[in-house]
Amino acid sequence: MRIISGVARGRKLKDVKINIRPTGDKVKESIFSIIQFDIEGRRVLDLFAGSGQLGIEALSRGASSVVFVDYDLKAVKLVKENLKLSGLFDFATVYQANAENFLSKNSAPDDTYDIIFFDPPYNSSLFNETLRTVFEFDKLNSNGIIICESEIDTPVPSINSPYVLSKGYRYGNTRILKIIKE
Repeated sequence: MRIISGVARGRKLKDVKINIRPTGDKVKESIFSIIQFDIEGRRVLDLFAGSGQLGIEALSRGASSVVFVDYDLKAVKLVKENLKLSGLFDFATVYQANAENFLSKNSAPDDTYDIIFFDPPYNSSLFNETLRTVFEFDKLNSNGIIICESEIDTPVPSINSPYVLSKGYRYGNTRILKIIKE
């Protein structure tokens, strides 16, 4: 794994063999192509952070800050190590927490984000549960973007105003959804 673009371009990230499924380079490049003009100066939340590569890529490309959340302690340690390797540690906060608990307990008005990445484990109910929790606790700022990664056949819960499914993309067995808040 490497950082594709920005101030930390080309730096390699660690991918310790823990129970995570990192986003492939092709999918990661596509994600950042989709949001390339929406990153600079934005506040980002990386749920199910794993190795932290999506949030770190966003920092490298100019995001003002990233909050990383993962339940697995090994993943949290890996994110911190990768932030140090990339030189971007000072712009990040890392939490060991269940995504839904994090979203529901951090409900202050300033705990909102411009971009939310989430890539829960495949073959789990976490995709729908977490997306509903993001909507319920209104964690996305107006004109914000949610980028969701899942298996192609994962059902998507209903998306109601002010949230709108902007576009869906398919890469093999992987689906990326871009959801915006109007």
